[in-house]
Amino acid sequence: MPYRPTPRTEAKRTRARERIVRAAHDLIATGGYRAASVAAVADRAGVATGSVYRHFPSKADLFAEVFRRASQREVDAMAEVHAAPGAVAQRLASGVERWARRALMARRLAWALLAEPVDPTVEAERLHFRRAYRDQMAALIAEGVERGELPEQDPELTAAALVGAIGESLVGPLAAARVDEEKVVGGLMTFCLRSVTDKEPAHVRDRLAV
Repeated sequence: MPYRPTPRTEAKRTRARERIVRAAHDLIATGGYRAASVAAVADRAGVATGSVYRHFPSKADLFAEVFRRASQREVDAMAEVHAAPGAVAQRLASGVERWARRALMARRLAWALLAEPVDPTVEAERLHFRRAYRDQMAALIAEGVERGELPEQDPELTAAALVGAIGESLVGPLAAARVDEEKVVGGLMTFCLRSVTDKEPAHVRDRLAV
């Protein structure tokens, strides 16, 4: 008779898998992908090394799952800002602000998500989430153009340029020993606003000047 998992054994399996993912996330957040060896993940999760491979065929698959979850949280955080009421330019700049501040608050994890050399399996996830950022920004820019708040432009092209520039601009600060957070965040917000329109809303300009 073939083995059939029971609800209890499935729940136990799910809990073990979650411990492994959390352990890998914590190790990557503090030391990058190099710190998250399978042995280190297993030890932190309180499971045998072989158990890691029973849940994930390879370390790359485990890292891809960690990347997927961590990146989705960042995309969701930006989406929350973009969905708020208010002028399109302000919402776009506020989304950039949230992205940058969250990255600077968890610099080692953000470096892993944005720039650390990774296996092709993880790189594929990185490209997927860059597109998610682009699509969010493009939808907001298109809304602004339709409402007459932003000048005519190609929303997808502008959004792709913004995502690439912001990601590249954060690489240096994420790797630096000390960072002037307000300068970085303010500069990125200003860049964003100047990229999508020919002016900066006065309340944003005044805020950045403080």
